[in-house]
Amino acid sequence: MLFTKLKFSPNTVTLRLAALRFFYIHVLKKNGSLAETPYPKKVFRLPEIRSQEEVARLIDAAEFPFHRILLMTLYATGARRAEAARLKVSDIDSQRMVVHIRGGKGRKDRDVMLSPKLLEALRVYWRGLRRKPTNWLFPGNRWHTASCPVTTKVLWTACQRAAQRAGLEDKHIHPHTLRRCFATHLLEAGADLRTIQMLLGHRDLEETTIYLHLSRRHLSVTSSPLDALTIRGTEEQTQSA
Repeated sequence: MLFTKLKFSPNTVTLRLAALRFFYIHVLKKNGSLAETPYPKKVFRLPEIRSQEEVARLIDAAEFPFHRILLMTLYATGARRAEAARLKVSDIDSQRMVVHIRGGKGRKDRDVMLSPKLLEALRVYWRGLRRKPTNWLFPGNRWHTASCPVTTKVLWTACQRAAQRAGLEDKHIHPHTLRRCFATHLLEAGADLRTIQMLLGHRDLEETTIYLHLSRRHLSVTSSPLDALTIRGTEEQTQSA
């Protein structure tokens, strides 16, 4: 029924089945036929990556200055949206030029580079605040004066509205897209996978290797085996065509 009637994808069915298994086995303490039900084969899709030019268009199209600094922070640090939302003033270390990301996925802290361009933008943002925050770098409410951080929904909205204004609304851009762009563009610029793994806070290097599939640099330097063959008549066929 999940496939035929509700038209769920295999990955969604796997999540529903896992939840049902947990409920029946660990909550109801029943080991029925559900425990024997096989999981559907997982579908693997490569995430979409935007070019550096498109990322620049996205940031330039931010609806408000506050949205602009949020988008810049997401792309410059590769932070998850919850990590970016909960950055503190003390996490910006301009002496060492690093950003401390605390309590990330798996409750792990990590440091990422502080872009000079981001630092300058943060200083402009700071000077424009009505009340200088003492704790959260991006305080909540419309005047940015709350004692709690901005919600992750604000970062999502910032991406969606900027994508619409930049004419990229059909590209499915969201905060995690900027994290993927951060990693892929670093790889294309020559950074090694181990460094990217540390910057992203991945527990396993295997999680990071997906960016090899997304990097244009790695695809362009890898020749097709067809190019090494000498095939008779290829030049004649090309000329006649």
